[in-house]
Amino acid sequence: MFPASGIRAPAPAPAAPARSELPPLVPRDVFFGNPVKASPRLSPDGKLLGYLALSEQGVLNVWVRSVGRDDDRMVTNDTRRGIRVFFFAEDLKHLLYMQDVGGNENFHLYAVDLAAGDAKDLTPYEGVRAQGIETDKKHPDELLVGLNLRDRKVFDMHRINLASGESKLDTENPGDVLGWDVDADFVIRGATAQNPQDGSTVLRVRDAAGAPWRDLVTLPAEENGSFVGFTADGKAGYVTTSIGSDVTRLVRMDLATGRELETIATDPRCDVGGIMIQDDTRTVQAVGFNYLRNEWKVLDPAIAADFAALRKLSPGDFAVTGRDRADRTWIVVYTVSDGQVKWFTWDRNARKGTFLFGNQPALEKARLAKMEGVVIEARDGLRLPCYLTLPAGVPPKNLPMVLYVHGGPWARDGWGYNPTAQWLANRGYAVFQVNYRASTGFG
Repeated sequence: MFPASGIRAPAPAPAAPARSELPPLVPRDVFFGNPVKASPRLSPDGKLLGYLALSEQGVLNVWVRSVGRDDDRMVTNDTRRGIRVFFFAEDLKHLLYMQDVGGNENFHLYAVDLAAGDAKDLTPYEGVRAQGIETDKKHPDELLVGLNLRDRKVFDMHRINLASGESKLDTENPGDVLGWDVDADFVIRGATAQNPQDGSTVLRVRDAAGAPWRDLVTLPAEENGSFVGFTADGKAGYVTTSIGSDVTRLVRMDLATGRELETIATDPRCDVGGIMIQDDTRTVQAVGFNYLRNEWKVLDPAIAADFAALRKLSPGDFAVTGRDRADRTWIVVYTVSDGQVKWFTWDRNARKGTFLFGNQPALEKARLAKMEGVVIEARDGLRLPCYLTLPAGVPPKNLPMVLYVHGGPWARDGWGYNPTAQWLANRGYAVFQVNYRASTGFG
């Protein structure tokens, strides 16, 4: 007791709810283990479906089946690390995947012959990493691949022949380029560089292969932005930029002058998120804005009916993650806060969705907690988008709470299934996630 000073003893911490009041305990490996299936992709002709699934040894590998048939077969044979990234080649003969050795992060690019089953390392260089792979349906036998072969500190772009494996230097990095962009003719004409002296980002373009590079726009260190892609005629480009506003806007920019031709999409609450561009016409069809949850702004009337129907197909937030070459079949992913991630195929002609699979079916048997988006006000009035997950089955009162802080600050929390939040909520804790100032996506 402290009668003279008036100091009070601290209040006791709230007790966790009794286990009997909470839903049954979910094993940790259900929350944090490998997905049972994940990442479905369509072949360019729409005839094959590839996906990640566990082998008999419990390692993630790539499986393929014919669309509409049950002829599933494993086409890779990784026995240790598991494969996370794969895609179909445009030649309709090969499947491509990335893998490193023992976690050294020197990822190589491999090609699997879908008929013969043979795998070939297309980047067989010790200590070299492959990144920034580009494919093009008008050049089905070629790939553009970033390699730090000449200089381990920078990535040049190499053009690789899929059939022969022959690799040729296509575009040399002057030393400051972080990424490259190709136009509709599969020519590298865009580059994103960073000035190490002042932290600014420089977007560069050129008129043709071999033509001199010129700076299109310079984004000071306190601004955000990126090059998104070229228009079909190659005379303009899509760029995100925060110059002139607090948040990034999607604009169309004249590549000859660097002049903004129009603002395509913007939201005063948050930066531009996902951007959906039609591959043939190179027109922007939809732009996502993720303040508390993702909201699509549909710009192309040709997909308006599709998006309206997709909003009703399944609960949660959705995104189109794949399209066949004819743009008749889409792969669509749905995310909810209290269940597994689910994928569907979407038939645009029939306006019909077909469920493919979820990533963790065991979650369907569990009673999970819902995540709610909330906005709190900081002491100076700044509004901070946050997420609150309350344990299911107990009153939301006097609960112990975990403040779960994301890393960064160049990162953010978002709405959707979060295994850590669900693991804690399943054990009786409320979980609060704050997008503190400087979190990505809020200007």
